[in-house]
Amino acid sequence: MSAWQLVLLFLAGIGGGLTGSVAGLASLVSYPALLAVGLPPVVANVTNTVAMLGTTAGSVAGSRPELVGQGRTLLRLCLLTGVGGAVGGALLLVTPSDTFEVIVPWLIALASVLLVVAPRLRRWAERRAESSGTGRAATPLGPLTLVAAFGVALYGGYFGAAAGVMMLALLSVAWSQSLARSNAAKNVATGAANVVAAVVFAFVAPVNWAAVGVLGAGLLVGSRVGPAIVRRVPATPLRIAIALAGLGLAVSLWLQA
Repeated sequence: MSAWQLVLLFLAGIGGGLTGSVAGLASLVSYPALLAVGLPPVVANVTNTVAMLGTTAGSVAGSRPELVGQGRTLLRLCLLTGVGGAVGGALLLVTPSDTFEVIVPWLIALASVLLVVAPRLRRWAERRAESSGTGRAATPLGPLTLVAAFGVALYGGYFGAAAGVMMLALLSVAWSQSLARSNAAKNVATGAANVVAAVVFAFVAPVNWAAVGVLGAGLLVGSRVGPAIVRRVPATPLRIAIALAGLGLAVSLWLQA
């Protein structure tokens, strides 16, 4: 790769890491950058997945205050999303992507809408639980949440664009806690899926390791800063901004499909 291509990937990594740790849309920046430097789509996809390890490391390091007290629940969730990521990575290597290209825009659009209405849905669930006599809403890792989290992780291992938005929407509805804490949990859960998929790709897929190194370094830098932004920005405007970005990506992918 030329010097300008390496610089482009590093800068795209910073932007992708910042966007990913805040909104779950890292691939919106990093994947097109890999295509722009001449990588074929499949090579760009698997290279992007491996490079995303930088986002996982940076966002987890930056979210330590928000992760306090979530360890046990996140461990169970990560075991599930890790399996989902492995299955998604395997599917990428053995199946055509036509079906996913049609379904993915609708999934992203749905997740974006859910993210906006998540507080209302959570309050409705809590009121329903109180009226039924249980006194509290369902636990964060109820059966439906687990099934949905596995599906998001599978998609994340397969392609990954906006998997973070989907996971954040899911956790925002299922988990009664602040957006910053749900965002930190999202980074860990999607990170687990990404780590397992990346390991699969490292051994059996055509990964461009030069691009991984430069892009991953940028992702690490950008994602380290992202949680601090989430910590300081009001939850409702940030939630709406993420949802609008997700809807924009959904429309873009729908037009491409």
